[in-house]
Amino acid sequence: MGNMTARILIIDDEPELVRVIRSYLERAGFQTAAAFRGDEALQAFRANQPDLVILDLNLPGMDGLDVAREIRRLGQTPIIMLTARVEETDRLVGLELGADDYVTKPFSPREVVARVRAVLRRARGGAAPPEVIRTAGLEIDVVRHTVRRGDQTLELTPTEFSLLAGLAGQPGRVFNRMQLLELAQGSAFEGYERTIDVHIKNLRAKVEQDPKNPAWILTVFGIGYKFAEE
Repeated sequence: MGNMTARILIIDDEPELVRVIRSYLERAGFQTAAAFRGDEALQAFRANQPDLVILDLNLPGMDGLDVAREIRRLGQTPIIMLTARVEETDRLVGLELGADDYVTKPFSPREVVARVRAVLRRARGGAAPPEVIRTAGLEIDVVRHTVRRGDQTLELTPTEFSLLAGLAGQPGRVFNRMQLLELAQGSAFEGYERTIDVHIKNLRAKVEQDPKNPAWILTVFGIGYKFAEE
């Protein structure tokens, strides 16, 4: 699927910001539509059937988080949130609702285009994950549940393996702790999100050359973790 067939819906109450984002996206070959109020957003979503939504959290008429909840109820269309720096709590809630990425204001329009491309690439490639992931000097066999570094087999617990395969399978994607709990358990799990920190610490001890200064399993402060891109 090329960019021309990808439809992007921008939901933001700042007309000039929307105009700039639309201009950059259309120059990159995307089709765009816009809504300027939360209470108009779902009508625009149904009318345009977008491949991705760029959603501001601070909207008149209907809160952006409520818009995100409704979009998630309707399906799995990727969502990129636009947030202000002071909205960390809302950003966390948005990620837990299933948003795929976020961009903090003020931002470069080129960054938005890059994020759109990256999220669409992940969404389109997500249906058939690789059976073997080779990265960071590791060979992660998703079918056999084994991890090797050269001739050495690393002894990981099932939880550690699920976390490593999930993170390494989508390098660069930021996972919050709830998403990592779901990765580790295979479904939504009612547990303490901070237990993920313990599993990550143990996983780094087995995978990283210098666990105290990890090169691959990286902390994203205030959010969660990601696997470094090669």
